[in-house]
Amino acid sequence: MKRSLFAGVALLAAVMLPAGANAEDTIKIGVINSYSGQFADTGAQIDNGIKLYMKQHGDVVAGRKIELIRKDTTGAPDVAKRLAQELVVRDKADIIAGFTLTPEALGASGVATEAKKLMVVMNAATSVITEKSPYIVRVSLTLPQIGETLGTWAATKGKVKKAYTMVTDYGPGIDAETAFQKAFKAAGGEIVGSVRMPIANPDFSAFVQRAKDLNPESIFVFVPGGAQPGAIGKAFAERQMDPQKIKILSTGEPVDETAIKSLGDLALGRISAWHYDYNHKSKANADFVKAFNAEFKRNPDFFAVGGYDGMHLIYEALKKTGGKTDGDALIAAAKGMKWESPRGPVSIDPATRDIVQNVYIRKVEKAGNNIVNVEFDTVPNVKDPTHK
Repeated sequence: MKRSLFAGVALLAAVMLPAGANAEDTIKIGVINSYSGQFADTGAQIDNGIKLYMKQHGDVVAGRKIELIRKDTTGAPDVAKRLAQELVVRDKADIIAGFTLTPEALGASGVATEAKKLMVVMNAATSVITEKSPYIVRVSLTLPQIGETLGTWAATKGKVKKAYTMVTDYGPGIDAETAFQKAFKAAGGEIVGSVRMPIANPDFSAFVQRAKDLNPESIFVFVPGGAQPGAIGKAFAERQMDPQKIKILSTGEPVDETAIKSLGDLALGRISAWHYDYNHKSKANADFVKAFNAEFKRNPDFFAVGGYDGMHLIYEALKKTGGKTDGDALIAAAKGMKWESPRGPVSIDPATRDIVQNVYIRKVEKAGNNIVNVEFDTVPNVKDPTHK
């Protein structure tokens, strides 16, 4: 009898504990990324963006402490669903975020729907992702945003008449290829051939040789970030694919900072369309780059700005809800949100929960002793064309 009475009193005491003595004051954000494997640097840069935002803005929002719980897919995106389930069921995560690759986001989408948790996609770029759950919002990009913009620009302002396309054979690559080809043809261009390359450790030499044998006027390229941009760039160089003679057009990954450094002068003249580069001219970006360099001794990339802006959206949504973490309230707060990102003005389309942003046309040029992407044209407020 006494034992039962004590147990009852203990249970009542636990229930009556003040808020500061339990977990109610903590908001748990589960971050699912590739922290190891071939996309480890991608995950690291997303995480760096998250860390910098939290350092600048603190770890308390609407009176509640923010706690991060990181989960590593190890570059095996099929485990993302299990990791999302662990976060929600075992770790009691209030929000899930990150997602280096599309398959990771797709795997976690059903968990977000069932658990009614806000899911913030900080990188994965296939258009269909936001359609897989009403609780998903994306702050990165979609490949059709980039592909369509570049396809139209190439055939009109770029005066390119014929193009060959080379893309990685998975969701984002297929999205980029489809959007570029459709827009390029609609603007009067002709696609003379195409190839899709495997995502896992591809040997680019045979694919580049096939393209060279056709001697096309231009080549459109998409490969994911990480080690592959430098690898395909070297394959172009080894086969003496001169961007001054064959126009090499791409999304941002094949001409990211690492790829350009590895190629040196061989990268000069390459044209790309992209939403962010550390060379973008704005005060917000200058401040961001300075702080990022001070903290991590390297430049931010588009992965880093995705993590940074993802935390901005989470913080601002929590402020709007007064710290409430139910998915319906948070997604309502995110819809239509606008802010000045290091990449320029951005907003969340209230109908699609996808990012709206500027797309910049850039050319690889020498700037003093450096070789960098130089923006020379801007297409403002671009939505994902598949949602139009």
